[in-house]
Amino acid sequence: MMKTLHLAALAAGAASAPAFATQYLTLEQAQRLVFPEASAFREQNLALSAAQMRDIEKLCALPARSVNWRVFGAYKADAAIGYLILDDVVGKFELISYAVGVNLDASVRQVEILTYRESHGGEIRNPAWRRQFVGKSAPAGLAIGDGVANISGATLSASHVTDGVRRIAAIAQVMLKK
Repeated sequence: MMKTLHLAALAAGAASAPAFATQYLTLEQAQRLVFPEASAFREQNLALSAAQMRDIEKLCALPARSVNWRVFGAYKADAAIGYLILDDVVGKFELISYAVGVNLDASVRQVEILTYRESHGGEIRNPAWRRQFVGKSAPAGLAIGDGVANISGATLSASHVTDGVRRIAAIAQVMLKK
């Protein structure tokens, strides 16, 4: 009987544990924020070949991780002006959803955090930290300690988002550069 009460109390406590997910931006909001001059966005998802995945891995020194990538082309009238690529990385325990805007030359235009699910480390949403990525291309300057400063208290989130942005910059270099 005592064991049953103890297990019920544990289950009730687990069910009422606080959730820390915060959605900061929707896809549409991120598109407008990153490409305010765009008149249209067109979904142009990528499917990488094995050779392209190897090229990306060489360029960013990280696993390409996925064959399929969700990409939106940004257009002003009928002219492409850039791409918004969506990704998720694990922070410490939970997923961080983010979007990376890339210019036609494959340089990073902007990084936006869409959803942050960790209880700590939300400082990666700080505009000054995210501005460190702007103008950079794979692989130069896109690593913690090499162009990107870490954030005390958000070490894993900062490191994993930085790796993700470096991977996306490599994808842009291999697949999207005009």
